[in-house]
Amino acid sequence: MTRVKICGLSTLEAVEMAVNSRADYIGFVFAPSRRQVSLARANELAKIAPETTKIVGVFVSPSLSELEEAIVKVPLDIVQIHGDFPEKDLSKISVPVIRAIQIRDDEPQLDSAADFLLFDAPTAGSGQAFDWHLLAEKEIRNPFFIAGGLTAENVTEAQALFQPYAVDVSSGVETNGIKDLDKIRQFIERVKK
Repeated sequence: MTRVKICGLSTLEAVEMAVNSRADYIGFVFAPSRRQVSLARANELAKIAPETTKIVGVFVSPSLSELEEAIVKVPLDIVQIHGDFPEKDLSKISVPVIRAIQIRDDEPQLDSAADFLLFDAPTAGSGQAFDWHLLAEKEIRNPFFIAGGLTAENVTEAQALFQPYAVDVSSGVETNGIKDLDKIRQFIERVKK
C-alpha cells in the first residue's frame, strides 16, 4: 500500500489529524519558509505521534552538524534534503535520508546513495505538479516519494501512474495557506482506500 507523508505541519490540530488519519510520515520544515518551525516546536509536536508514524525533518542545503542537531533534539526518524548536499556525506547521517529531486527536464538525476528519493516540482512547496510523463518510463532503483501539486482529487492518478513507495503533500491539504483538517483526512483516506 502506498504510504502517506503530510508535510509542513506546525499546529497541534494538524498533527493530530494526520496521526489519527493514519499518516505514515509527518514532516516538519526547518528551512526558511512560511511553514518553518523551530526545533523546540517540532519536538513538542512530535510527542503526539505514535512510534508507527515516522518524523521527517525537511532541510535545504544543510550542514551535517545541522542535520545531526535536529535528529537528536526533535528527535527525527528521517531527514529530507533539498538543494546542495555532498552525495559522499549521505552515509554519515545517522538516520535514513530522503533525497529530494526537482523535476525540471527530461533527464533528472535518478541515482543516489540516499535511502529514498522524492520527486518534486521545480519549486518545492509551490503546489505545482511537475510533468509526470518525464518520469513515467524511467527506471528508478530507490524507493521513491511523489510530491508536488498532489491533492485528494489527483493522488489516485499519481498512484496508478507511478506505484510510488509514498506520496507527499503540503499545500494540497491547505486552504489559504493554512493546513485544512478535512483536506488532510480526505487526502489520506483517498490514498489508503
